[in-house]
Amino acid sequence: MAAPADISDYHAHVYYDAGSKPEAELLRAAFEERFPQATFGRWHDRPVGPHPDWSYQIAFEPALFAEIVPALALARGSLVIFVHPNTGDDLADHRDYAIWMGAVRPLNLAMFEK
Repeated sequence: MAAPADISDYHAHVYYDAGSKPEAELLRAAFEERFPQATFGRWHDRPVGPHPDWSYQIAFEPALFAEIVPALALARGSLVIFVHPNTGDDLADHRDYAIWMGAVRPLNLAMFEK
């Protein structure tokens, strides 16, 4: 089991589809302005990696967790957001340490299994 000191950073994956992309765009614009120290990834208008839905990523340092995660919870509207730490164990990070806002979506974890 990992310890909090093992967390290098966090990823928040904002899930959307063609119908909810405008909502995802508004959320992203607000968070880019509010949290310039976070790193905002590319738009993926298709499932990528373990993610079953279209998504973009917000990467942030542990020191921002207490600000970003509650802000996402309050601002997400109808969007599903998946948050996980990065401890160096991709399988555990995505499976065991996951935080879901909204519906839990089925991840394709086979890519992380040894």
